[in-house]
Amino acid sequence: MHSHTNDSAAANAHAGGSTEGKIRCIFLSEFHATAGCKISCQVPDNYISKEVFDAINVYIIPKQHLQRCILTVNAMDVKIVGYPVGIQDQQKYARNAFLFNLCFVCDSRARSVQYEPVVKKLSEYLIMMEEESCFLSREDDKLRLQNIFQTVLRDLNERKVATIVEGDNTIYLKIVMHKPDPPSVKDHMVPLLLANLRDTPLENWDLTTQQILPYINGINHVARIAAEADVETDLVKSCIQNLVYYGVVQLLPILKYSNVYMTQNLKHLIQSGALSNACRKYVALHPDKLLPSVQRIFQFYASMTHGVTLRAICQRLSPQNHNIDERKMVIFGLQHKFIRCIHKYPVFTGSVPSGRQKMYTGLISFDEICCKTGLSPYTIERDIEKDTNVTVIWK
Repeated sequence: MHSHTNDSAAANAHAGGSTEGKIRCIFLSEFHATAGCKISCQVPDNYISKEVFDAINVYIIPKQHLQRCILTVNAMDVKIVGYPVGIQDQQKYARNAFLFNLCFVCDSRARSVQYEPVVKKLSEYLIMMEEESCFLSREDDKLRLQNIFQTVLRDLNERKVATIVEGDNTIYLKIVMHKPDPPSVKDHMVPLLLANLRDTPLENWDLTTQQILPYINGINHVARIAAEADVETDLVKSCIQNLVYYGVVQLLPILKYSNVYMTQNLKHLIQSGALSNACRKYVALHPDKLLPSVQRIFQFYASMTHGVTLRAICQRLSPQNHNIDERKMVIFGLQHKFIRCIHKYPVFTGSVPSGRQKMYTGLISFDEICCKTGLSPYTIERDIEKDTNVTVIWK
């Protein structure tokens, strides 16, 4: 369970987008039998002022139903991630329970989800220490607790890992960065392996990956991979989405000679010697022959512009005569973002669409329509050219 309490100012600030940020402060709050809710240990000292704490302490030591769950408060220009806990014991504690909350503090616009497992794990460690030796509730242990907080704060910010040893107890903490969910995988998308994983033994992969891996070549789209590997399409999509999440696969548009590409960031190809050499090796039609020159490769990329198809460029420059595989050149350019594909989106402008016209909404690309209908690009193009109620948008 996650509970989030945001004041309006923080919510508006957060709308501008979160950023990766350091842990600014670690503190322990507890409910004292006579003093009430207070901060009993804080590193660095007074980072959270008494005024700020008094304004939000109702969320730091909350009601019982919010105990033992991550609770994030974004208010007063700070974001506080805590794990409120209540330990019941009528004999040990004056009010029959010890209520406390270990909190990490970040900037209000900082991304904090990566700290949540660490806060929970460290809190569980402190619960164990308290139950064994009253480590938190005894005033004379506060200096030891402050030293722990200083170590955790320093090591997590500098190295993303921290180790705490207290007597016979040891705890290892590690920040694991959470990646955003990958985009959904569609039938017409083309997966490309980003690492040389073909040398990895197949038994190291799950069964679905073992079946589809031989068909992932930067040319085959998802629907074709599913058909050739004889694997259900949704399973293939799920598998590829997982590979995208872990940075193993990149999704590209279908490579067609009728495609139009535009250049971007092409200067990086010239500026980086390592990148240009990698490109020469990758795009070579015959790697055992003289590698193509950077000038030829640059000329090919620079010819890509609006309204000029890949077919027209190949007819004019004859890349294969210069030991250049135009398909690999397109793949390399897309992978390194030297070029991008300009997609076609048919739009039906008539009154009542029928048949395939219902797909011409301006939201479904030409490639996706071909995959969904099973028709060739030539057939779809001819159909669109004949239909006076269809306009094509390039974007």
